[in-house]
Amino acid sequence: MEMAAGLYLVFMTALGLVSGLPPGHWQEVPSEEPVIQTLAEIAVREYNRRSDQDVAYIKLRVTDVRKQLVSGAKYDFSIVLGRSMCKKNGEETPNNCQLHVAALERGVKCNFVVLLVPWLNETKILHQLCSQEDFINNVAETSPSNQDKLSSNTEDELLETLSLFKEFVTTYNKTYQNDEEALGRLRIFSENLKKAKDIQEKDQGTAEYGITKFSDLTEEEFRTLYLNPLLSSQGHRIIKKAVIPKDPPPAQWDWREHGAVTEVKNQGMCGSCWAFSVIGNIEGQWFLKKGSLVSLSEQELVDCDGVDHACGGGLPSSAYEAIEKLGGVETEQDYSYQGRKQGCSFSTSKVSAYINNSVEIPKDETEIAAWLAQNGPISIALNAFAMQFYRKGISHPFKIICSPWFIDHAVLLVGYGDRNGTPFWAIKNSWGTDWGEQGYYYLYRGSGACGVNQMCSSAVVN
Repeated sequence: MEMAAGLYLVFMTALGLVSGLPPGHWQEVPSEEPVIQTLAEIAVREYNRRSDQDVAYIKLRVTDVRKQLVSGAKYDFSIVLGRSMCKKNGEETPNNCQLHVAALERGVKCNFVVLLVPWLNETKILHQLCSQEDFINNVAETSPSNQDKLSSNTEDELLETLSLFKEFVTTYNKTYQNDEEALGRLRIFSENLKKAKDIQEKDQGTAEYGITKFSDLTEEEFRTLYLNPLLSSQGHRIIKKAVIPKDPPPAQWDWREHGAVTEVKNQGMCGSCWAFSVIGNIEGQWFLKKGSLVSLSEQELVDCDGVDHACGGGLPSSAYEAIEKLGGVETEQDYSYQGRKQGCSFSTSKVSAYINNSVEIPKDETEIAAWLAQNGPISIALNAFAMQFYRKGISHPFKIICSPWFIDHAVLLVGYGDRNGTPFWAIKNSWGTDWGEQGYYYLYRGSGACGVNQMCSSAVVN
């Protein structure tokens, strides 16, 4: 009898059922204890068995664990559950089930009371009470002082990513065809969070990188939909050199302050940045020569430029030539932007601006500043490496990761200056005002960052 009692005591101690506490007293227990994780798995199986859902729910975390010594041990704990992508298959849930996108909105929180009687090899679920709740919002508001920490870093990162993804979907009004696509976008979003962090750590400027409206796109998708690979080709039309002013440029200049820049536009999912860059330049040139700022048509170039490739990319030098041959540009109002190539419907009777020629501006950044301050905004092209996740500040990637020889995006240079001693170029982009600083990109000035000085040009209006 003494040996049996000794073995019983060892068994009870191993399970954590022997303590200095009197029977009936509740004791808090860490959720990481193996016995708790085992009981949680039993509880989740019981939830799935009783549930009328056709999909399995999986454990996200265990909280609020306490133990009471009775005739055995009674455990009281809560489990946060999320809907998985797995169909229910008997009582067992596959170990590799992935979280369903529906869990971004609603989860399930269950309270269980389980009786464990080890000498009878018996486990009974005495109580189960579950309720739906917006657990993502609850997690976002949780602090370690009033909530158990997640049992592992993986779970912590998952819940943080889910919370950020939910906010991203709401902020940018994202919609997906089905749950499988949404889950795929969630995976891409998670990887992009890491990429943005890596770019942030390597940046030499003051820029902030993070979540943007492009955070659910792969790098290949982003390049295909929004950038312009033709800018790195060798098919540039040779245009004459611009005359550079002899006087040094002023310390700062911004054509937005002088009325030469229209509102930020949005090219949509079309690689037509070349058209927006050129049209922005012509708008500025027309204003400076004719005194009238008119929003002109990018769609005219997308439809009617027979040399360039519409949403497949194009070259500013070819676009100037196309406008000269057409005889001018219609207004945005008369020839509105559609974001896809259509049949050319240009009418000479609706021309609101024209150009006489075009010029190439040298690569020296001091000369670029001097020409810009005297003559207006400049069509430029650059490497958009850092722009997918750019939020604000002065971007300054290392040259080795933002090569000046790989140009893939055309934009409009509208000014320059410095912020707290850091020199910058002010660049008007064509991705809408919900990107960057109200649609603008600020890039370090003076080092040829990202090839900002490699392809500078302007139309000429007499």
